[in-house]
Amino acid sequence: MQGDAKGGWAMLIVARGQRGFTLLEVMVVVVILGILAALVVPRIISRPDEARVIAAKQDIASLMQALKLYRLDNQRYPTTEQGLQALLAKPASAPVPPNWKAGGYVERLPRDPWGNPYQYLNPGVRGEIDVFSFGADGAPGGEGNDADVGSWNL
Repeated sequence: MQGDAKGGWAMLIVARGQRGFTLLEVMVVVVILGILAALVVPRIISRPDEARVIAAKQDIASLMQALKLYRLDNQRYPTTEQGLQALLAKPASAPVPPNWKAGGYVERLPRDPWGNPYQYLNPGVRGEIDVFSFGADGAPGGEGNDADVGSWNL
């Protein structure tokens, strides 16, 4: 038991010899964390907007591939009136596709990352056909996050 008592005293003496952080040391750490946050946070905040644009480009690329398969089977793209819906269900309006693939060309039509349907034009304004999203504002044109994202800028 004597050994335990001596060990206990040694622990008490070591504990008294330890010091906590001074106010100055804590303030230096807080300032460093503040500087790091000021540099990192703006980059992290812009990421969701960048991710939405990338997701829209990937959706558009997939729709363009499906449209190319449609054209391969039917010798033409769907008309603007038939729209992207022609990838999901066989169009009933002229020109009716002669070799429309049973089951369609896509499982479902995606909505853009801002919740709006993708737009389709045939003939396109910027290419043979255009598949595009109006961006965050849901209106034609715009800059930054509001800019249109389309098959012409993949």
